Amino acid sequence: MKCLVSGATGFIGRQLCQQLVARGDTLIALSHGGGELSGGISTHAVDLAETSIPDEYLVGVDVVYHLAGVAHQHAEPAAYQQLNHQATESIAQQAAAAGVRCFIFLSSVKAMGPASSTAARAESECTIPDDPYGASKWSAECALREQFAGGDMSVVIVRPALVYGDQAKGNLRLLARAVRWGLPRPPAQGARSMLALPDLVALLCLLGDRQPPGVSTWIACEHDGYSTRTVYDLLRGAAGKGSGSDWLPLWGWRMLARVLDWLSRQSRGSSYEKLFGTELYSNQALQTATGWAPQYKLKQVLFSDASVGGKQI
Repeated sequence: MKCLVSGATGFIGRQLCQQLVARGDTLIALSHGGGELSGGISTHAVDLAETSIPDEYLVGVDVVYHLAGVAHQHAEPAAYQQLNHQATESIAQQAAAAGVRCFIFLSSVKAMGPASSTAARAESECTIPDDPYGASKWSAECALREQFAGGDMSVVIVRPALVYGDQAKGNLRLLARAVRWGLPRPPAQGARSMLALPDLVALLCLLGDRQPPGVSTWIACEHDGYSTRTVYDLLRGAAGKGSGSDWLPLWGWRMLARVLDWLSRQSRGSSYEKLFGTELYSNQALQTATGWAPQYKLKQVLFSDASVGGKQI
């Protein structure tokens, strides 16, 4: 097949590109600044916030994997809408006009808004997103569902939970660094759904092959969630350390979280919620529809790579 990947130099994009090339697909890789991926894979420089994809890049393309987007926490609200929503809608329209058979959009569980309970959520259990990132992803999803529900092009919206793997930036890497600096053992509170990068890449390839008709929206995550304490224990184990001491009381963690809120310019309570909140999702709909099932656990990735990263924790 011939595939186009936007966001090719990102955490997920570079792994997807390498997998597509390894299995023999023809690849058109796009990134904001161009450059080259490992293995000599070249990328074309296209600023999707400012311009559309050149038509010649879409000629003969079977599957578009749209991964590019704004994810960091301090962008202007308009920047999220411009790239995460408007550019997604525009690229999907271009793809349909070019005869692309399948458009796969990497959304996020953040598009589902805050959880109203601690139970694992299914795809339809959504609330209004309370941050610009989640709102922009939700807007893009709605536009795709409205415009392509009756079209010939297969449209697949994938909502991954926190993705972990090697060579990534994010709160998991910050936690790994804090563990090396002697962070005390966190309290046993909260749990979050996660997903290994190799499992997500395998899923994206599977969906590109299957090309389900209409517009499909699926959550991608592991079966079980991880608490910050569980991740902490696994990180210490991967670093060859024993169990840490839980000498810091809960009120101390609340104070530490407030400091993190101030340093990162987040609203009060954000850091504590990320560390000790519960955010669980169900992958049952995806498994039933496709037969896909996650093959990795965080422990396997940590002990095989001795490095970890992630996003959206």
